[in-house]
Amino acid sequence: MSHPDAPEPMDDEPPPSGLNLDLAVEIDAPGLPEAPDFQHWAETALAWADADPGRPSAVLSGQALELALRIVSPEESQSLNRQWRDRDRPTNVLSFPGDELPGLPWRHLGDLVICAEVVAREASEQDKLEQAHWAHMLVHGVLHLLGYDHEVRDQAEHMEALEKRILDQLGFPDPYQDET
Repeated sequence: MSHPDAPEPMDDEPPPSGLNLDLAVEIDAPGLPEAPDFQHWAETALAWADADPGRPSAVLSGQALELALRIVSPEESQSLNRQWRDRDRPTNVLSFPGDELPGLPWRHLGDLVICAEVVAREASEQDKLEQAHWAHMLVHGVLHLLGYDHEVRDQAEHMEALEKRILDQLGFPDPYQDET
């Protein structure tokens, strides 16, 4: 029996297990990773978080998940950042955790909004491969959707250590290696 507030099932329902990545590219973005890259990075982040004994959220294994990913302009990123975080500038990634809705055959993990221009600029300024920075932003955003945070020192250290392990598994260098 479905919950009265649950939306009607969509024609493109996610599979009974795994991750359905809904990618929306809102701008022309040179150097943008391919959809299978985003899918692989998100699945890897989810698997590592699921195995993390210090994870802040429930176990995810076996659940069908949906993740919405939007690639946007600096103007849209700035507008969202101003509206939701009271910061009037574009940012690399914003995460909006999803709600569990009774009666759906999957869990909407949430929405990630990544600004392509900010990612490209940061990669250049930090002398990083752009693909590695894209992977880091996606992994970072997915971890936020799962409840990881970096506002408190202990939580930041835990989240950064997990990001490093995930990115290493994906074949990318430590994203924090040159930070002081």
